[in-house]
Order: sequence, then C-alpha cells, then structure tokens
Amino acid sequence: MDPEALFVYGSLQFPEVLFALIDRVPDHNPAAAAGWRVATLPGEVYPGLVPGESIARGYLLTGLTADEWQLLDAFENPLYDLKRLDLVDGRHGWAYVCNPTAEVGDDDWSAERFQAQHLPAYIERCAAWRRRYEQQEQAS
Repeated sequence: MDPEALFVYGSLQFPEVLFALIDRVPDHNPAAAAGWRVATLPGEVYPGLVPGESIARGYLLTGLTADEWQLLDAFENPLYDLKRLDLVDGRHGWAYVCNPTAEVGDDDWSAERFQAQHLPAYIERCAAWRRRYEQQEQAS
C-alpha cells in the first residue's frame, strides 16, 4: 500500500504544524469527505475523524515522501487507523480516522478555536516530539 495523498482535517491542516514536523508544507488543496465528522476528543486539543452525517473539511496533501509518511505515522496517536476515503470531488485520500474503540466527544472540533487557543503551544509540542523522534532514530 503506497498512500498517494493524505486528507488532513485537524491539526495537520495548519502549515505551522506541518513545518514543525516535516520541515515543509507539502502541496495542498481544499478537500472534503462526506459521511464523516471531525469530533472533539476528551482531554485533547486535536480531533478525531469518525463516521457521521456531515462533511469533514480539510486539505489533501500530496507529494509526501516515504520518510514523511513514516514520521507522520509515528506521530499519530495509536487511536487512529489509516483509511482510504472517497472525497466529494471524486479524488481519494488516506486519512487518520479514529478506530472503533476510540472515545470521542459529542461536539464537533473547531479549527478556529484550536488556532486561537492552542496553536502556538501545539507547535512547540510538535517540535519537541520531533526532536525526541530524531534522537530515537539516530540511536537505533
């Protein structure tokens, strides 16, 4: 399985977060997936994608390298599974969706609220995670 594009709907749709994690912002275009909801996750500032009667909006990232996919896979919480989604415009994209056992909130996640209240601290959190990840990679 060679994922060709990644549909991002939460924190990964922010260029600053992508830059903190992979040192660049890949090509990206607006995208949407029908039948999915971007849900709050209890105790977290980032969301989860779950089946729902709405349209999840985000971006489709293209041109990710194998190393970038590996890093993003390592970064994503184990509550996510990588799943291929059909997008409303006929394209396809892979997305990190919540596995069936994940606890999700009743509220929809707000990118605007995340940006206003959590983005700077989250960028720092991502940068610190990446430093630890690279140290582990160098040690192995």
